[in-house]
Amino acid sequence: MDEVLTTFNMSYSHSNISSGSRSSARRSLEFGRTHVVRPKGKHQATIVWLHGLGDNGSSSSQLLETLPLPNIKWICPTAPTRPVSLLGGFPCTAWFDVGEFSEEGPDDWEGLDASAAHIVNLLSAEPSDVKVGIGGFSMGAAMALYSATCCALGKYGNGVPYPIFLRAVVGLSGWLPGSRSLRNKFEASHEATRRAASIPILQFHGTADEVVALKYGEKSAQTLTSAGFRTLVFKSQEGMGHYTIPKEMNEVCSWLNSRLGLEGYR
Repeated sequence: MDEVLTTFNMSYSHSNISSGSRSSARRSLEFGRTHVVRPKGKHQATIVWLHGLGDNGSSSSQLLETLPLPNIKWICPTAPTRPVSLLGGFPCTAWFDVGEFSEEGPDDWEGLDASAAHIVNLLSAEPSDVKVGIGGFSMGAAMALYSATCCALGKYGNGVPYPIFLRAVVGLSGWLPGSRSLRNKFEASHEATRRAASIPILQFHGTADEVVALKYGEKSAQTLTSAGFRTLVFKSQEGMGHYTIPKEMNEVCSWLNSRLGLEGYR
């Protein structure tokens, strides 16, 4: 995942694309194909899993269908193809525009909210007795963590109500968009802090991640915990780079089984 980065200089700044071209490009953005891994057992939970920059839902589905979680339905959408500032305006699949893989760059609120709403639309059609969640890798993890903050606040960044409650959020090798304004938003809402305490989050990050530095994963976990996400678990994986490994995925499975109360976990 994120293989597109290997062919580009990552020093491009957010200003390489004018705001006008970003706006005109976004008006024509369309989400790509959605891949679904159906549960092999009783359908107890549905999780939308989000890929990294330049990837697609197909590769996510191929990984997820191997996991020993027969009671989870996995929905794997594909992000729109858009110009990405990090890549000097080169178009590739991305959930939002990004100038750098950290919380220090400008936030693309419009792109974040559009993708968050698309994810909600995918989950809104699920049966009422099915628990829903979001997970992802890299930029997908960033999108999952942003969605968790929208869920706690009860609204998207643009103020439109966020209509579903997330029972589990998983972020692998990611960061938290919008973190700089998060504290003020939660301090202004006791209800948001209360909701945050009941949204379980699992974060994993490799100590040798050369794309999204470990410090950004750690900082995002600290920011979320300070905002009220008291059930957040952050784990660093010694020597792991910007990828997933079986040990990590085994722990994700165990955590999801515990948090969602799944039957049939092997």
